[in-house]
Amino acid sequence: MQFSLFTSTLLRVSELTAHLRRVVEADDLMSDVWVQGEVSNANRYASGHFYFSLKDENAAMRCVMWKSQVARLARLPQEGEAVNAHGHVSVYDARGEAQLYVDTMELLGAGALWQEFEKLKTKLANEGLFDEERKRPLPKFPQRIGIVTSRSGAVIQDIRHILERRYPLVEAYLAPTSVQGADAPQQIVAALKLAQRIPKLDVIILARGGGSIEDLWAFNDERVARAIVASRVPVVSGVGHETDFTIADFCADLRAPTPTAAAQFCVPDQNELRANLIGSQQYLERLAREFTQDARRQTERATDALRRASPRAQIQQRRQRIDDLTRGAARAIERRLEQQRVQLANARRQLDTLNPLATLERGYAIVRHNGASVTRVAQLQRDDALDIRVHDGAFTARVEKI
Repeated sequence: MQFSLFTSTLLRVSELTAHLRRVVEADDLMSDVWVQGEVSNANRYASGHFYFSLKDENAAMRCVMWKSQVARLARLPQEGEAVNAHGHVSVYDARGEAQLYVDTMELLGAGALWQEFEKLKTKLANEGLFDEERKRPLPKFPQRIGIVTSRSGAVIQDIRHILERRYPLVEAYLAPTSVQGADAPQQIVAALKLAQRIPKLDVIILARGGGSIEDLWAFNDERVARAIVASRVPVVSGVGHETDFTIADFCADLRAPTPTAAAQFCVPDQNELRANLIGSQQYLERLAREFTQDARRQTERATDALRRASPRAQIQQRRQRIDDLTRGAARAIERRLEQQRVQLANARRQLDTLNPLATLERGYAIVRHNGASVTRVAQLQRDDALDIRVHDGAFTARVEKI
């Protein structure tokens, strides 16, 4: 066991922060101070208290102004606006941070960073870099996406998670860069150029997590703005939070409120695609069924029409007509024959009545001379030969006496 000749005081964190608070509050300068700076990260809570930061080009300090003091202001300062704030400095134990507790402030107008932002914004807008006409649409089904952001941090992991969950078919390539600091603009420009060397690249996501205006200042650089406009593929900016706006947002083909939203904008949702495919499949199946049913009905109608117009049908019709005509003709012939039989029977009866043979049966005879019937005596002379026919035969005779 080792022993030290000198021992130091062992404090808990809460004890140390409490001691710092007592030291700061005991300082006369800290108890009554005016601080000049630009307002950033301004946020008024539902409670009415106003939380913000004061910053200059080298440092920043957290500030809080209670609801009762806020009520005495004509208006709250806006983001980037310069102010003179009066109050006292203390330490917030929960975070171990020194804070300026503001009781009043004087508005001085727009700060230097905000003025620089507005000046560059106006310049690039006049050049047409923000025009909607030059903005390009994003591909519906990208195959390769370039991601320009920091290699470390949660942003790249969040983007990759969104891409894998929504559209695992896409290939994501990281072009790493610093996203904060003096060297960040140059690195961002280089990363944008690097990403564009990826073959068949479809879109680039330029992303960074939230932060103060100073943290995001690299994305307000003119070099970054012009590199975005010069990109050969569409660029989606996802810088900061929804309320943060940078020059990069105005130059990008599409501005997303967050990095994860940028990833969502770039790829379709596989669940929605699957649902759309199922819906399209069901729609096509219904169309196919309706088309098949309609085609079947049309085929049946056409078949019926063909059947009615078919020569076979006409032949059958005519064959039946022939049968009808044949039966009609047979009946007509039968009726005609019956009539003829009746007439023949009548004629036979009449002939039988007039038949000389029937007369011969009653004892009469037919006398013929030289083929002519003898009806008068004057037709004959003595010794003429006669042909005499009686009922059962004929014989010859000679005239002996007249």
